Amino acid sequence: MLGVRPVFWVTDSTYLWVILATVGVSLVGFHYIHRLSRGFLPIADAFGLALFTVIGTHKALLLGTSGVVAVLMGMMTGVAGGMIRDVLAQRVPMVLREEIYATAAMAGGIVYVALQALDAPLTFAIAASLSVTLGLRLAAIHWHLALPVFAWVTVPPKYQDANAPLSTPQKAKERVRMIRRERTRR
Repeated sequence: MLGVRPVFWVTDSTYLWVILATVGVSLVGFHYIHRLSRGFLPIADAFGLALFTVIGTHKALLLGTSGVVAVLMGMMTGVAGGMIRDVLAQRVPMVLREEIYATAAMAGGIVYVALQALDAPLTFAIAASLSVTLGLRLAAIHWHLALPVFAWVTVPPKYQDANAPLSTPQKAKERVRMIRRERTRR
């Protein structure tokens, strides 16, 4: 997206070997996935989100982009893998639901860019960004935190206007309302 030519995996075949090894492990381990707890995959996804957010933000800053572009590139890099996974699994991507997902990636990217602007050591900036992204995502998973959802709703008229003739029906009004998520207890 940032015009880097040639693409990194074309010049360094290590990436392709890692992908092939991961596919091989996945094919062998596919039959054992049902033995994993239901909480393992979202936690593993949170680690991937944090890691790829930092990688994308770092790469964008190395290419000389502004801080805002670097944060957005980091967020897109972190979120894209989860979106592809969910689409291939025929599920609605987490980023399109009310989950705190892209927000966590954006917060981690902002921390990384801010620390780099303050000339903080690289390892500290990476660790802080990973911690913020991972902490927000894991907190959202553990406590079922979500962002508010806004939607157009049709609000029926509350009462018939006393001055209006009976033959004139009252119109329903369309409004933007916040949809509250129903809380479930564990």
